[in-house]
Amino acid sequence: MLKLFQMLIISLSFFVSNVFAALELELTQGVDNAIPIVILPFAGQEIISANDNKITTIVGNDLKNSGRFRLVDVGSQQMDGANFEAWRARKVEAVVTGQIKSIGGEQYSVIFRLFDVYNKNKLFEKEYKIKAQQLRKFAHHVSDVIYQQLTGDRGIFSTKIAYVLVERRGRAVRYRLQIADSDGYNMHILLSSRFPLMSPAWSPDGKKIAYVSFEGHRAAIYIQDIATGQREVLTKFPGINGAPAWSPDGSKIALVLTQTGYPKIYILDLATKKMERLTSDWSLDTEPNWAPDGKSLIFTSDRGGSPQIYRVYVDNKKVERITFNGSYNARAAFTPNGNAIVMLHQAGDMFSIALEDLKSGRVSLLTHSGLNESPSIAPNGKMVVYGTNTNGRGMLAEVSADGRVKLLLPAGEGEVREPAWSPF
Repeated sequence: MLKLFQMLIISLSFFVSNVFAALELELTQGVDNAIPIVILPFAGQEIISANDNKITTIVGNDLKNSGRFRLVDVGSQQMDGANFEAWRARKVEAVVTGQIKSIGGEQYSVIFRLFDVYNKNKLFEKEYKIKAQQLRKFAHHVSDVIYQQLTGDRGIFSTKIAYVLVERRGRAVRYRLQIADSDGYNMHILLSSRFPLMSPAWSPDGKKIAYVSFEGHRAAIYIQDIATGQREVLTKFPGINGAPAWSPDGSKIALVLTQTGYPKIYILDLATKKMERLTSDWSLDTEPNWAPDGKSLIFTSDRGGSPQIYRVYVDNKKVERITFNGSYNARAAFTPNGNAIVMLHQAGDMFSIALEDLKSGRVSLLTHSGLNESPSIAPNGKMVVYGTNTNGRGMLAEVSADGRVKLLLPAGEGEVREPAWSPF
């Protein structure tokens, strides 16, 4: 129990900051069967963007950093996207082409095409009308289309990541809740405070974020509208108000309160404000996460003597233990299909990101070094973002759900923690 209590205190007080600036994703390990793809320069793209902000540059970085694609460089050679025989000779499997032209009124017409080289056909073609300030958003959309067309899985390039940042200026400390594109660009501050912030959690529709703030030196859970900035206090009871987690339908929030003296899992109905306690006895229960069907939650508890993952069913409050491998498992979250959980797992003196298959109980380590924390899984289930400590410095990193693709997201000054991946 003491160990879990210490873990709770650490999670409530460990804030580090980082200027997320423009994240540069570093591919440290990729897959063997990456799809070779050519992205030809879009004709006319220089009229809307600089070299480092071209549509083709953004799309190329997206695909490369997914680990699922290998960019083939054709240099300055001019080639037709539909010249399938020439591309096959270069062992290219897919080609992207496009063109951009101004249509007045600060608008641009963009035509984007995707060719399947081996099947000798055009997989996708569509014309879009965009403004210059929508370029990055559009480029991420193009990446999503390519990713889904060629892998069958939905892309996550248009999703967002929320995180907590701490800026230190001498003795002054400033906490910020920020949101950025999944590649680190288009960062904006949702909230800036001199009080600690933690545990950001997205609503299922991606329009709001729940989080914990210690304003007035007292923990409270807030909900904030991303578009308007309007926020409201959800709970502000004496003691712990922590770990908010939205239900899949967005009608309820699971949270941790100490109304009985021990941290317990509660469910709050957002419409009626009715509160229901899910867990009981003398254990310390924390970090709830909903199953995709909304019928149960997983949480961390020391009721078995060490921090482990348990499941509680909403209808009858029956509790069952999920993890048995290792003496420390925490911060678990369901994969989108509900077949597995991603969690923080102690392996020797390391805290690793791990995945457990719920049917077989098999645990796979996704990371094998460092001190890691706060895993958050992408909405397509293919990647996990987490906090990691490298040489005494907090950073964000990503790892694929099979552990084969690893990305390091270096930051600027300071450190970033508590990442939360948005829904689609």
